[in-house]
Amino acid sequence: MMAGCTTRCQQGVLKLVQYVQRLFSASLAKDKTDDELEMTTVCHRPEALEQLESQTNFCKQELQILYRGFKNECPSGVVNEETFKHIYAQFFPHGGKSLCHHSCFSHWCHHIVFCFVDASMYAHYLFNAFDTTKNGSIKFKDFVMGLSILLRGTLREKLEWTFHLYDINRDGYINREEMTEIVKAIYDMMGKYTHPALKGDVPQQHVDAFFQKMDKNKDGVVTLDEFVIACQEDEIMMRSMQLFENVM
Repeated sequence: MMAGCTTRCQQGVLKLVQYVQRLFSASLAKDKTDDELEMTTVCHRPEALEQLESQTNFCKQELQILYRGFKNECPSGVVNEETFKHIYAQFFPHGGKSLCHHSCFSHWCHHIVFCFVDASMYAHYLFNAFDTTKNGSIKFKDFVMGLSILLRGTLREKLEWTFHLYDINRDGYINREEMTEIVKAIYDMMGKYTHPALKGDVPQQHVDAFFQKMDKNKDGVVTLDEFVIACQEDEIMMRSMQLFENVM
């Protein structure tokens, strides 16, 4: 059950990555001759390409293409939370609430699910994970650094990124309150109205299962090391990490 919740979290992140892939593919078809000029015309110019190339797992050409897609979505070069939510809601038409279906990778649900989704709260936590400076906005550097980890980082880096997504207050621990908030956001996004219907105590069951597996010393919080070790021991969690491979 813990793995199912964590996998749903990864599926939510994967939605964003797949959106970036579409931007990437669309940008490849455009003329690249003005890339360097474009880099100088926005209000918030990103770091030099050479510096970003050394800090990420992307080459210069990939960074240019990613930047074009980023600028197309946000010409100012800065994405605030409301804009981010609007972009993320495009994964779910009609304002983020629509009928959809997906395959659930978990111990308790292996069938096709039809659900109504509300992605706004999950998008809030996802935005915070990219907003590493905590200034209420995501610049291109913030975005591409996170994307580099999700797409081409090591297993440890991907697990650390996921841990920080759960660690809402950034104190280095995941407590029950934080995990409950994340699970409820995932539950809202992936569907309260499923077939067969999920019981109302399912979010709490996920939280209990998470801490039973992760909290090795039973002190009521999960550390980064506890999280990484437990995830590496979980086959379903490891498969969920593979969802990001070969996306770009």
